Amino acid sequence: MVKDPTNLFSQQRQKEIYLQGLEGREPILPASPKALRKKAGEKLSKEAFGYLAGGAGMEDTMSSNRRAFKSWEIVPNMLRDVSDIDTSIVLFGKRRITPFLLAPIGVLELFHKMADLAVARAGAAEEVPVIFSSQASVSMERCAAEMDQESRWFQLYWSKNNNLVRSFVKRAEETDCEAIVLTLDTTMLGWRPRDLDHAYLPFLEARGIAQYVSDPVFREMMQENNLKMEDQSTFSLSSLYTLYKMSKNYPGSTLGNMINRKPVKAVQTFINTYTRPSLEWDDLPFLRDLTELPILLKGVLSGDDAMKALDYGMDGLIVSNHGGRQVDGAVAALEVLPSIVQRVDGRVPVLFDSGIRTGSDIFKALALGAEAVLIGRPYAYALAVAGEAGVRSLIRNLRAEFELSMGLSGCRSVDQLSAGKLRKRKNIE
Repeated sequence: MVKDPTNLFSQQRQKEIYLQGLEGREPILPASPKALRKKAGEKLSKEAFGYLAGGAGMEDTMSSNRRAFKSWEIVPNMLRDVSDIDTSIVLFGKRRITPFLLAPIGVLELFHKMADLAVARAGAAEEVPVIFSSQASVSMERCAAEMDQESRWFQLYWSKNNNLVRSFVKRAEETDCEAIVLTLDTTMLGWRPRDLDHAYLPFLEARGIAQYVSDPVFREMMQENNLKMEDQSTFSLSSLYTLYKMSKNYPGSTLGNMINRKPVKAVQTFINTYTRPSLEWDDLPFLRDLTELPILLKGVLSGDDAMKALDYGMDGLIVSNHGGRQVDGAVAALEVLPSIVQRVDGRVPVLFDSGIRTGSDIFKALALGAEAVLIGRPYAYALAVAGEAGVRSLIRNLRAEFELSMGLSGCRSVDQLSAGKLRKRKNIE
C-alpha cells in the first residue's frame, strides 16, 4: 500500500501557508532568514537591534559561523522511501519531536513586551525545549508556570557569589528544569562596537535581571550592599531620567521605585556580582555537588577542553562561540564540531550552537555529529516581529524545512544523518 506523504509535518505546514494565501492572508513571518532579520530591525529601536544583531569587534566570528555552513554541501540520494520521516531524537533519556532547543537569550523585553513568557508559551505549545536565561526579563518560576510539563532547562552565569549560584540551581530544580547549562565564555563581556557606539547596556536600566531580583539570596545581597549611593538630593535631568527608566523596568510601582531607589541598589548589586573572570576548572566540583541534574558546558571549542569536561564529571557539551558575541576572530563553531565529537566518542551528548539559521543548517550540524542544536537569534527576531505567534511560526518553519531537507536528501530518520551526506565545497564566495 502506498503511504500518504501529506501526513508529513512539512507538507501540512506548506499547505497551511498556501491556503492562507488563497484567503488573502500573508504569513506573519518572512520565510527568508535575511528578510526576517530585516523586518525585526524595522520593529526595534537602534539600541535593541544592535544588542541582538551585533557581535564582537569586526564581527568576523559571526561571518565565519555562516561561512562554515556554506563550506559544506548536502549530497542528496534519490529513490528512497521518505513517505514517513522521523525527526525525533532521544536526549538525556527523553524523546524530543525535533532535534533543536531554544537557546538562552537575555533581555528579551527589548524585543517584545511579553519577553520570556511568550517564548515559554511558544516552546511549550510546539513541544520544543526552552533554556531559561540567567539574564531573563521574567523569572524562571513565572515561565515554568506557563509550560505545564513541557521541557525546560536553565542556563547559569556563574556569579562571584557561590550562595547565589546555589540558589539559582535550587530554583531550577524546584521549577522542574531538566538540565543546567553553564555558559563558560562570558566571564567578561566581549568588545561589542554596536553597543559601545550606542553607549547602551540594558542591565544598567534594570533590564534582564529578573532572575536576580526574584532571588532570596540576591535580595539579601541588596540589603547588605554597602556601595556608596548617589546623593539623593542632587539630580541632573539625565540622572533623573535614568532613575525613571530603572524604576519603570523594576517590579512594583514606578513612583515607589523612584522614591525607595531599590532599582539603583539592584543594578549596583548586579554589576558588583555578575561576572567572574576567576572561574576555573577546579570550581566545577562545587556545581557538580549542588545537583544531580545533567550539567552541560556551553562554549567548548577545543578537544582538550572537551576531555577536561569529562574528567570533571560533566554530562554534556555545547560547541559554541556565543554566536560571535565574545571573541572576534574566534574559530567557527561548526569547524571544530567534528573533531570534538570524535574526541568525546559518544561518552556524553555533544550539542551545537552558533550560526543556525535554516533547516538545512540543522541537517548539516547533525550530520557532522551534533545530537541536537540550539536556535538563537532567529527566534528573537520572530519574537520582535510577532510575539508568541511569531516564535511559534518560526519553530514550525524550521521543523518543516528540516524535515524537507531530510526527505529530499533520502533520509527517513535522524540517525541516517552522517558526514557521508555532506561534502566540502571547493569554492566559497
